[in-house]
Amino acid sequence: MIWAHDVERHLAFYRDLLGLEDITPAGMPNRFLVAARTDDGVPEMIVLVPHPEPQAVFPSQKAQRTLHHLAFSVDPGAFDDLLGRLGRAGLEVRSGVHPVLKSVRTAYVDDPDGNEVELIAPLAEGAGGESPAPG
Repeated sequence: MIWAHDVERHLAFYRDLLGLEDITPAGMPNRFLVAARTDDGVPEMIVLVPHPEPQAVFPSQKAQRTLHHLAFSVDPGAFDDLLGRLGRAGLEVRSGVHPVLKSVRTAYVDDPDGNEVELIAPLAEGAGGESPAPG
């Protein structure tokens, strides 16, 4: 569950930019987004919940936040396109080397409330370990 000060801005990020499917029944204030499909039919999800105090200030210091970051697996063939799409949307895309998974590419971006979202893709054959800057 993610508190959202502006649910529509979060939908534009998670649904429209990251491509998560919105499976919310009509009329519900919370939004249910599929992060991954599973073999048992119960999807992995994030739920966007309207913040009870929409004017409340989100802590600017990450150490004061209860959520450090989310991580999503990305198809290696879609990774560069996704980074480019995020960059063209005006978001700061940060790259790096994953501290535990050595055969992956990683990138980081913040959602509309400043929650860090990590994107992880297996390395393509012959690729290096650090993610390129978005195009």
